[in-house]
Order: sequence, then C-alpha cells, then structure tokens
Amino acid sequence: MTSAAPLPPPVLTLAGALAQRLLPRGPSPGPVRRAAAQTLAVASGVVMFGASARFLAAGTTVDPRAPERAAALVTAGPNRISRNPMYLGMIGLLAAHAVVRDRWAAWLPVAAVAVALDRMQVPLEERALRERFGAEYEAYCAAVPRWLGRPGGSPAAGGAPEAGAAPGSRP
Repeated sequence: MTSAAPLPPPVLTLAGALAQRLLPRGPSPGPVRRAAAQTLAVASGVVMFGASARFLAAGTTVDPRAPERAAALVTAGPNRISRNPMYLGMIGLLAAHAVVRDRWAAWLPVAAVAVALDRMQVPLEERALRERFGAEYEAYCAAVPRWLGRPGGSPAAGGAPEAGAAPGSRP
C-alpha cells in the first residue's frame, strides 16, 4: 500500500464539516443564499458521485488509501474537466455549507481541507498513477488541470503550457 495521507479524504471532509458546525453561525440564510448553497451542493454532488460512478464502471478503485490498485485511468465524465473531481466535489460541499453558515470563519475549514488534499493526498495519488500508467497519465495531466481551469492551461492550474508558449507566459 502507498503511504497514505494522515486522514482519508472523506474523513478529512467530515472533519471540516464538523469544524464548521462548531463555529458560530451567522443569520438564518435568506432565499438567495439558500439557493446559492443548494445549487453549489447539488453541482458538487453530481461531480463527486458522477466521477465515483465512472470509476466503479471502469472497475477501478475509489479507495484513496491505495491508488496503486488503480486498474484503469478514468478520463471521461467529470474527469474531463478536473483530475480530482471527487475531491473537488467534497470541497464544493464544504463551500456550500460555508455559504449557509454565513461567517468568514466557516471558510477556514474549506481552505484547510483544500490545502491538505492538494499538498498531501493528491501528490501521493499522482505519483502512484504516474508509476502505473506512465506516458498515458502524463498526457492526461497535460490535457486536464489538477483542479479546475482551462484544460491545457497554465502549469499553476495543473495543466501544461500551451504549445509554443514561453515559460511563465500567459495566453
């Protein structure tokens, strides 16, 4: 088994939601804030569960503790817009909860979970997938950003620079 991050991502996300619940809550959400939170939650759930369904249909693992057990490189569905749609969905659910809580402090767990996933979990998975799928995974990384952004966009967004672009240049 690959050395895993300290907490599996679903547990980390639940810890973030618990932290949000323990923080003071703002005023009761009005219809606009409630609709924004619901829209974000539904979109996040669709992305997260859509990606999970694609993994299961491909017969590959969804277990973040053992990325080396990946049997297939899933690049369709939500994985066409983000290399980490399940984690993006988890972060989106926390963001929806922060919108409802209506306090700046409710955004701290969102940021903490996002940074923890980006710095601890995702690099472990990328290393395992790079070893398992080689050039196919490298091509996928060049075409699809780590999180969100224009596919094939800037390296900071997790994509490759455009062909012919000077290092550090922006299109």
